[in-house]
Amino acid sequence: MTHVLTTPAAGADAPGVTAPSLAHLPVTLFASVMGVGGLSLAWRRAARTWAVPQWPAQVLLALAAATFLVVGAAYALKWVRFPAAARAELRHPVRMTFAPTLTVSLLVLATAGRDVAPGVASVLWWLGAVGHLAATFAVLGAWSARTDIGPAAVTPAWFVPVVGNVVAPLAAAEVGSVEVAWFAFGVGVVFWLALLPLVLHRLLLHDSPLPERLLPTVAILAAPPAVSLLAWQALTGTADGPVVRILGAATLAFVLLLAAHLPRLRRLPFGLPWWAYTFPLAAAAAAAVSVAGTRPQVGYDVVAAGLLVVATVVVVGVAGLTVRTATRREICRPE
Repeated sequence: MTHVLTTPAAGADAPGVTAPSLAHLPVTLFASVMGVGGLSLAWRRAARTWAVPQWPAQVLLALAAATFLVVGAAYALKWVRFPAAARAELRHPVRMTFAPTLTVSLLVLATAGRDVAPGVASVLWWLGAVGHLAATFAVLGAWSARTDIGPAAVTPAWFVPVVGNVVAPLAAAEVGSVEVAWFAFGVGVVFWLALLPLVLHRLLLHDSPLPERLLPTVAILAAPPAVSLLAWQALTGTADGPVVRILGAATLAFVLLLAAHLPRLRRLPFGLPWWAYTFPLAAAAAAAVSVAGTRPQVGYDVVAAGLLVVATVVVVGVAGLTVRTATRREICRPE
């Protein structure tokens, strides 16, 4: 690992500490695009529901696109300079589940940018939708074929490769294919329901507790029902109904479960897995805003506004901590 991301000053790294290198650039950084882009979608829905200004959604979209360009360029360079390290990450029993954050990022950007640049959004949508389906079956194939992937490898991040498919319907009617979106939705929902008992078994029975570094991934539990709610509305044109109510209740239940873990999560030192908080909270906020727009009761508006504020604070906070960590050259180091 002789190539470093930046040239360290004399004495910048303590003896025995590996200098930051592109070889250690984690694919999980694409979760930052999902978090910022997802928050843009939440504010976009808020602008339609409550007539709040549209500029927060537009600024967040620009930041998400810029983040994708920076992270994408760095990750591409990693593949050029350190292909062995990149391939090893894709084969890792735990880290491989984060690799499809790349294709989910494309779908999120396509959804958030469909009104601003529909041509670009269409290209991103097709790359994201088809690419994510391919990633889904690649990961499923690895899970079924590899004997080294056992119960200890199960984490909430297992939802990323399969449930990421339910993001496809959000912009399918405008910039993609509704038929492909229905297929992706079916795959995502069925495998979400199949994997949910495995993940809950790991979290609730404590046979093999999650490592502390991965505890923030508990937040991912809220993403599948939240995005599925939005996808169902997009595919069926049904703003309310039993399916929406069930998925909305499940979303809030998992958000409350995350809140119950808050005292323990607050004691964790900052790390890139904290980005796992961002997209699920943004998706939960978007779902809550969508539901609030169909029901006149004030309580729904209060819950939705509260979730939007929480999601915004979390995304801004995690982004700020990430920038601070990057300036200290503490990101691209071996774990």
